[in-house]
Amino acid sequence: MAIFLILAIPLVASVLSFLVRKKTGSLSFIAVAASALELLAAVVMTLAVSKNGLYSLGNNFSVDYLGAIVMLTLAITGFPIAVYSVGYLKAEMDKGIIGFRRIKQYFILFHLFILAMFFAITTTSSILMWIGIEATTLATAFLISFYNKPSAMEAAWKYLIINSLGLLLAFFGTLLFLYPALSGGHHELITWQALLAGGLSMDPFIAKMAFIFVLIGYGTKVGLVPMHTWRPDAYSKTPVPVVALFSGSLLNVAFLAILRLKLVVDLSVGKEFSQNLLMFFGLASIIVAAFSIFAQKNYKRLLAYSSIEHAGIMALGFGFGGAGAFAALLHMVYHALAKSMLFLSAGNVFLKYSSTKIKNIRGVMSVLPITGVLFIFGFLAVTGVLPFGIFITEFSILSVGIINHPFVTAAALLGIALVFIGFLKHIIAMMFGEKDQSIQSGETSAWLVAPIIFLAVILLIVSFFVPSAINFLITSATLPY
Repeated sequence: MAIFLILAIPLVASVLSFLVRKKTGSLSFIAVAASALELLAAVVMTLAVSKNGLYSLGNNFSVDYLGAIVMLTLAITGFPIAVYSVGYLKAEMDKGIIGFRRIKQYFILFHLFILAMFFAITTTSSILMWIGIEATTLATAFLISFYNKPSAMEAAWKYLIINSLGLLLAFFGTLLFLYPALSGGHHELITWQALLAGGLSMDPFIAKMAFIFVLIGYGTKVGLVPMHTWRPDAYSKTPVPVVALFSGSLLNVAFLAILRLKLVVDLSVGKEFSQNLLMFFGLASIIVAAFSIFAQKNYKRLLAYSSIEHAGIMALGFGFGGAGAFAALLHMVYHALAKSMLFLSAGNVFLKYSSTKIKNIRGVMSVLPITGVLFIFGFLAVTGVLPFGIFITEFSILSVGIINHPFVTAAALLGIALVFIGFLKHIIAMMFGEKDQSIQSGETSAWLVAPIIFLAVILLIVSFFVPSAINFLITSATLPY
């Protein structure tokens, strides 16, 4: 029942938003209520999975240990992002940047985006999961071009073309995984369990080729180097709440697809093949992001490269395997919370300064004292400074890697250090520089601050104390890796 609800709620919310006529308050109420109900449904399913190991709706939808972690992370970040969207769009409407029609379009697509991600997480079919992830591309392409500027349109087309080509490769790889079952006469939707059951008998060469296509294809959505080129452009032009979902949730959903199919190729050829590929793309992502961060002039692009770095850290953790996989999945949770908080803080900066250029942002701590503190809080969390959980997960991943892959680990450590230095340089200039006297000090609205505080509190709590149910889910989910 809860699976039905978590799929029905965003669909109904999108339809109701479509039917609303000239009442932004109704759109806001629908968004907040829907996200709260989605969070409730996700918590119910997570508790059920931690108790029973699986939560199912017929043969086509179920949530296992791994799916429960990704689903709960999406729901926890989705609620404050929906609340923040209300304040963010109202502020832009008050400035005359957008009108009711744009706000209505935003919420319709916002709910469809959430629906597509929940659908991809809960389905038991690799084909339906591909459809769900492809649907996120269609919904978000219009959100990237939300402001209808030439640069935004260019970013939207770039996003659409690169991601569609990537997902086409992922589809081809998925078909290669399905080939043994399809050639055996199976015409129904093939579940993950059926794929795993056929993994041992799969031709090793086909399995390797299939995983390469899948990793490159879904790696485009994740933002792994060199498939990352759409991410900085899209992030810099998209409304901030949607970017927070990109980095905190869509990245995890796409990674989920890679991890599910990784188990199949591991059964056919052993773990070393997939682990080596993940280490290669993971390290490349960390190094490219590290050097790119120094040259950034746009703080939204800066955060985009930070997301690329963390995608690389996750890939590295799963590439190392064992305790590294556990740390990588926990890192996924921490990163979603920290990066969502950072992007929402960046949204407040943008609303106040009307610029995304780092050189134009000075004295944030004086102009927006609460947002400034939260921004620094998020910066310290996302760069892995104690006492935040990302320090523990990065340390754990590198500790595992130093034993069997010392050179890869050393290079990754250098990249992580460079990210911190480059990030720090930009943050100091933005937070503590001399402010423009023409800019009025003060937070804009509680709608724009409360969601960030909500995320900060959760991040701080789970950095010190991971609930036993979550710890059990992560442990159980990463045992095969």
